[in-house]
Amino acid sequence: MTDINQETKGADAIDQAIAQGIDFDGTPIPSEKLELYHKVMGLEANRQRSGVSNTMRSRIVRIGAKHIPQGELDQMLASAGFAPLKEKEIAFFYGGK
Repeated sequence: MTDINQETKGADAIDQAIAQGIDFDGTPIPSEKLELYHKVMGLEANRQRSGVSNTMRSRIVRIGAKHIPQGELDQMLASAGFAPLKEKEIAFFYGGK
């Protein structure tokens, strides 16, 4: 059983929990869920990449939308030299807010 007080912030914490097969609350992650996760991640690992800048922008948008208001994120993207938010991204990430 993992320590309930373990650090649970950031992607590394998620990766460690998955590798251990134990959720943050100490319960085992069902093997069916782990198998599906590993199958999909294996497919992703073999996918051809389009470029580092495209991936950086995608991650910024996907994660930034959880924490940064739309107008602010759009300005930050432009200031950094990335393309502004696309209509489909706005609808997907901000449509329900």
